[in-house]
Amino acid sequence: MKLGCIADDFTGATDLANNLVRAGMRSVQTIGVPDGPPPEGAEAVVVALKSRTIPAAEAVTQSLAALHWLRAQGALQVYFKVCSTFDSTDRGNIGPVTEALMDALGCDFTIACPAFPANGRTVYKGYLFTGDVLLSEGSMREHPLTPMTDPSLVRVMQRQCRRRVGLIEHAVVRRGSDAIAQRMAGLRAEGVGIAIVDALEDADLLAMGRAFADLPVLTAGSGVAIGLPANFGIVPCAQAAELPPSAGARVVVSGSCSAASNAQVQAFLERHPGRGFAVDPLRLAAGEDVAQAALDWAASRLGDEPLLVYATARPEAVKAAQAALGVAQAGALVEDALARVSRGVVGMGAGRLVVAGGETSGACVQALGVKQLRIGAQIDPGVPWCHARTGEGRPLHLALKSGNFGTIDFFDKAFEVLR
Repeated sequence: MKLGCIADDFTGATDLANNLVRAGMRSVQTIGVPDGPPPEGAEAVVVALKSRTIPAAEAVTQSLAALHWLRAQGALQVYFKVCSTFDSTDRGNIGPVTEALMDALGCDFTIACPAFPANGRTVYKGYLFTGDVLLSEGSMREHPLTPMTDPSLVRVMQRQCRRRVGLIEHAVVRRGSDAIAQRMAGLRAEGVGIAIVDALEDADLLAMGRAFADLPVLTAGSGVAIGLPANFGIVPCAQAAELPPSAGARVVVSGSCSAASNAQVQAFLERHPGRGFAVDPLRLAAGEDVAQAALDWAASRLGDEPLLVYATARPEAVKAAQAALGVAQAGALVEDALARVSRGVVGMGAGRLVVAGGETSGACVQALGVKQLRIGAQIDPGVPWCHARTGEGRPLHLALKSGNFGTIDFFDKAFEVLR
């Protein structure tokens, strides 16, 4: 193993592994900290945690356990993967986990950069943009668990950290890796422990990759990963993304309530009338077995045409459910129901499964008993197909999509790419 990675959710883990594979690095994603050694031939291992929205102290404990396993397996550099929209709160978890990893590695300086220009995530003057608007002016402002109302990553990170947080501006980044390295040295001399780094295009990420070669740990979205494999002498190759042939019925499970997922669900329903089943959290709270109803509905429809089971809803509907049930209970009810659905449809013969939403993906993967994912071809930036085996040993092709990622026709496109 050359690169050891810790991801704070399951879709973020596949997003990172996807970029590493595209750069030629043979990558495997594990679900939680493995019990044994990594698979033979894996140059990068991404340990996927479900730690983005849990209490910060628990996130630190889980992340340190992953770090100790990665270091024991010989990882030369550690990558803490966070969301490209820097999902967090003033109580953490990005800052506390970053500093805990630094402390464990005896590291006095690192960077933080969630930029992923291919998916419209850029950082300028330390401010995070989603598309053409500031983070705080987009849909993330209404996120049910981690609403992002401050686009200044320096401010966001400083509220979470005891170390000083600084900035490496784009005027430096665009001059290349030597200029970035010099600025890092200057900031370190000034007593800065963590630097937010600007990035507007892939060339910036590649320059960063070279400049960050000697950092023991770095905190980033998946974008920075495109420049790291070259530091280990690795070049892009098609073999890194090869997966076994796919088979079985096609199903989409969507729990994300992002604007992108709402549009994708609507596009699927328009293209496939009668092939969608809506999961209502208020019916779940009333004691109805909605998951079993979804499985009964799917049982007679699994076949050549894909099916969609979704709890995706617009922000006003999400707020209504949260007001009635509480944020945590509403989320837990939906996650548990969709996890049961995913396990059930795979048991009925689904062999190609798309899951939308980070929390939903975590719940579904755990319900299926998946321990390891082999990373394959990209569907859209940040979302690859993966191959896994369930806890019962069933082969399964799986795509875990972050809620904000993918084009409007993503669900149909995913199955076309796999075919």
